[in-house]
Amino acid sequence: MNTSASVSRSGAASMAQIALFAALMAVLGLIPKIDLPMGVPITAQSLGVMLAGVLLGPRRGFQAIALFLTAVAIGLPLLSGGRGGLGVFLAPSAGYLIGYAPAALITGLFMYWLPQRTPMRIAGSALVASLMGGLIALHAMGVAGLMFMAQLTFKQAFFATLAFVPGDVIKCVLCAIIAHSIARGMPDWHFGGRRD
Repeated sequence: MNTSASVSRSGAASMAQIALFAALMAVLGLIPKIDLPMGVPITAQSLGVMLAGVLLGPRRGFQAIALFLTAVAIGLPLLSGGRGGLGVFLAPSAGYLIGYAPAALITGLFMYWLPQRTPMRIAGSALVASLMGGLIALHAMGVAGLMFMAQLTFKQAFFATLAFVPGDVIKCVLCAIIAHSIARGMPDWHFGGRRD
């Protein structure tokens, strides 16, 4: 057995998955955003963050979202509403954007640690992982961004971010449903990057 060829194929597969999820983030950006008065829009792209962590694991999930954000930073209009460039990282929504990659990493870590014996267990684990990384961690970074970029107090920023919670809970449920479907259709998928 050629070990180097096996490692090479594994590395190529990892790179393809990273690129695929960066592209998925761009596709989710095509869904129209809903603008809110505080300057932070409601978008579908946080679902991509959750899926990256659940399906790719912490390391590759982080890399996929970091690749997407790099493309945004160099000016590609990949964010919802056709936004891109360094200016988006100076807007009130900057905390959420900067938090995308760490949120994918945290989601992936929880998915790695949680039980995965059956499709239903995988769905439950995906729901918990998405809530921890894609909701709690991401919103914590969003609150910090609102305090720093929009000069809001902690209380103002906290209550402002609550507007996103109902929609993000729905995204967590969607992530769990997608993970359940993949677990049933592709039983060899390594959720959270696990190889056991």
